[in-house]
Amino acid sequence: MRKLTFIFMLIQMTVFGQGGVNELYEEMPNDSVFPVNIESHSSLKPEIRINKSTQGLVSLKSKSNPFCFISPLVDLNYRYTTTSQFRTGAGITIESSANKKIYFRANLIGGTGIGDSTFSSRGYFIKGNTSSYNYIDARGRISYTPNSIFNFQIGLDHNFIGEGNRSLFLSDYGTPSPFGLIRTKFWRLEYDIIYQFFREKVNVDWKSKYGATHHISFNAAKWLNFGVFETVIFLPKDTMLNRGYDAEYLNPVIFYRPQEYALGSSDNVLIGASFTARYKSHVLYGQLILDEFSLVEIKLKSGWWANKYGSQIGVKGRLKLGKTTAFYRIEYNSIRPYTYSHIGPGQNYGNQGMPLAHPLGSNFMEILGEFKIQKGKWALKSFFSYFLQGLDKDGFSYGNNVYQPYNNRPYEYGHYIGQGKGNNGFRAVLTLSYQVMKYGNLNAFFENQFRYESAFNSSMYIPMIGLRSQLWNDYRNY
Repeated sequence: MRKLTFIFMLIQMTVFGQGGVNELYEEMPNDSVFPVNIESHSSLKPEIRINKSTQGLVSLKSKSNPFCFISPLVDLNYRYTTTSQFRTGAGITIESSANKKIYFRANLIGGTGIGDSTFSSRGYFIKGNTSSYNYIDARGRISYTPNSIFNFQIGLDHNFIGEGNRSLFLSDYGTPSPFGLIRTKFWRLEYDIIYQFFREKVNVDWKSKYGATHHISFNAAKWLNFGVFETVIFLPKDTMLNRGYDAEYLNPVIFYRPQEYALGSSDNVLIGASFTARYKSHVLYGQLILDEFSLVEIKLKSGWWANKYGSQIGVKGRLKLGKTTAFYRIEYNSIRPYTYSHIGPGQNYGNQGMPLAHPLGSNFMEILGEFKIQKGKWALKSFFSYFLQGLDKDGFSYGNNVYQPYNNRPYEYGHYIGQGKGNNGFRAVLTLSYQVMKYGNLNAFFENQFRYESAFNSSMYIPMIGLRSQLWNDYRNY
């Protein structure tokens, strides 16, 4: 009887109370910067929230629907480089819950634009040429919390793993993808399983590829968290077999690397580890990603091409400046050549032409900083980054572009970060914004961006003005 009572107490210590699921965009990041208890986990985003904190332009409530909010979405942006570029779009967001167990959100926005690839929408559906395009950006998720232990989600959206501005595990820079998610919370542990459905354009046709991810978050203390990550990317069909979504990878408790060997496959498996340490309103965090490596070759310092790994270390926190709250971050990222790449786009760590982790791919080092001040409806944000990357040259892959096959390398040994065509880059972004309407987080903003890249002897100042519903990140900082 005592054992049953103890188990019951452990279950009740950590509950999935659900008022909804956060958006990935945060005006001022609040994740692990806020004080947390020993049962809280903040590494997988968007987070499940207990209390509803936003409202829509139209609100409908009933006994069966604790809330139902509807808001318009706006996407109007104009910037000038050597030519005028713009993006116009409009849409709607619907958010609802039922019986505190089922939550639903749908965001739909569409429009047209003229601009280069760094300015175009990351929408799931996009059609156009190199200078103009039409897009439909559809995102949404359904979340079901049957009890205090489990949470199930399906949708078309991004998921993010980590505490940094960048993630070496899973990021939100590219195109959203269909997914299924299982979150299990017990005692000091949270165990997450993500099934993802990616695609790549081969010639004029879309070809499917799949991903399966395990992530374990463990709170060793109130101030210390450790995480373990593994993921596999695989094709539904190869020259030998039409596999579909491989049943072995649906198993929620297996390790992917032994399973890959057992299948005799050429699937792409990555593993990683992370830590988070908190002190008051400050957080120290880091990640380590391993694609392939040989300890013998590392000890020899041979620069073997298949020693593929990366690391992240960062610190972030909040500062009180009188009555104003400020947020800061300093972060360092480094990834060796050929990490995340494979023999072709069907098994690399990417989706629709974009990396799934860091937007710079691999074969680079980067240091970045953020500083944000928010007071009332006004916000001032500054971002800077310096990076060194090695681009491809002479028809060979030097390990920067994850979409280039690693068997197109120029040699076996002597590889290092920055090899190939060296490129020193700098980004500085200063943005002033004002919240016009809280419904849909509609903001007017003026952005100043400076970009420099030594490999192309290119420097640009890019002013931008817009009116945008900021529910997800619209990155222009890489």
